[in-house]
Amino acid sequence: MLNAVQNYFMRHAQNCLGALGNMVRQPVASGLTIGVIGIALAMPVALNTIVQNGRSVAGSLDNIRDFSVYVTPGTALIHVERLQTRIRKMPVIESTELIPADEALETFRKDTEFGALVTALDSNPLPHTLIIRPTEEADPAELENLKAELAKETIVDLIKLDTEWVLRLNALLDLARRAVWLAAITLIGAVIVIVGNTIRLDIQSRRAEIEVSKLLGASDRFVRRPFLYTGFWYGFLGSVFAILLLVISFWLLSGPVEKLIQLYGGGFEPFGLGAGSLLGVFLIGLTTGLAGAWLAVSRHLADIQPRI
Repeated sequence: MLNAVQNYFMRHAQNCLGALGNMVRQPVASGLTIGVIGIALAMPVALNTIVQNGRSVAGSLDNIRDFSVYVTPGTALIHVERLQTRIRKMPVIESTELIPADEALETFRKDTEFGALVTALDSNPLPHTLIIRPTEEADPAELENLKAELAKETIVDLIKLDTEWVLRLNALLDLARRAVWLAAITLIGAVIVIVGNTIRLDIQSRRAEIEVSKLLGASDRFVRRPFLYTGFWYGFLGSVFAILLLVISFWLLSGPVEKLIQLYGGGFEPFGLGAGSLLGVFLIGLTTGLAGAWLAVSRHLADIQPRI
């Protein structure tokens, strides 16, 4: 029993190393295939990181969703707090922030441009303000209904809400997400096709060897195994190349990104490559390599039968 297990793993090790050796004996063709696979795997991750950094530059697009409710000047703060409590319970609201009039006035007083003007005022003309952040699922119709409901409040003086940005923002985010997913699906499919076509050519070039093996009684599993390991190596090496490409690319971009952060006064934190993203690239590369090899072997190996 022990010898059978050892022989089983020994055959797998021989097939694995043999597949790698066949690739090494064709360095140009193998290198080009691995390079194409690596680029195809790296592009979706790079696009997703670019989109995430774009959101970060824009303030994570969270502040853009906020809108303001200004209460009538002179309204007691306790009435505004009660309104805030009611608004916070609404299903389309994610969060609220109350900016008291005194706090807003103090902010203006610290401003070098308006400080002298604010100091000259006898009273505080600023109202209490509620900054309201709707949920991402809130659509323009729901926000319009919310605006109409808030306008009925006796203490509400002005609501600054523009639903056009919701349409534009949702369209932009949907386009970005769909573009990344479409690119990812397309490029993963391209990797499967590339590996499958490479394995198909390998099968055709070794047709005589396969026919002899089957004539001597080799099973389909035995004949299939080297080609599956070839797909494994293409996926493995393509994933490693993709990871190296991503790491080097983001390292080269680190200098310009730091300058951009300085221009924004450190107002955003750039998104980099996380361990989860790199692990995902590696696993997807292995899966697509094996999938491409399996499809090619299942499609073409059965057509090759020994001729007596």
